[in-house]
Amino acid sequence: MSEFNSVTADVKLGANVRLSKFINLYGCEIGDETKIGAFVEIQKNARIGKRCKVSSHSFICEGVDIEDNVFIGHGVTFTNDIFPRATNSDGTLQSAVDWDVRPTIVRQGASIGSGVTLLCNLSVGENAIVGAGSVVTKDVPPNAVVAGNPARVLRFIEAKTEESNVRG
Repeated sequence: MSEFNSVTADVKLGANVRLSKFINLYGCEIGDETKIGAFVEIQKNARIGKRCKVSSHSFICEGVDIEDNVFIGHGVTFTNDIFPRATNSDGTLQSAVDWDVRPTIVRQGASIGSGVTLLCNLSVGENAIVGAGSVVTKDVPPNAVVAGNPARVLRFIEAKTEESNVRG
């Protein structure tokens, strides 16, 4: 890697992955043909699928699983603990063993708009769209368009099929 990137030896990179400068990747997996923008951090035990785009300034923490063909906008933040604390009840600093990592999954073909915050322990359904600036606090159904704080369903989009992708 370059002098502007921190990519540890335990990162699994697929074929033709494109990495921008000023990134921090450790202990994660990134699928084939995925593009990672500048100033992105992806933590251990996070997985990014094939043909995804992760835009600049996004944070993908441990426990996040992003399937194939997903778009992550600029400045998207994932969380992974329901009750995060800096210290234990005795005042000692918490360490990795004190965390209760909760998973988040973003299903195939979903799009997450810029500035979105996703709480943990939820899923974003296949082909769903999360509007910019939203705060996702619960599961997003497949093909739903959600927005707001908290994000709520605005409408549903028609699921793409092979036939709808063919032009006549």
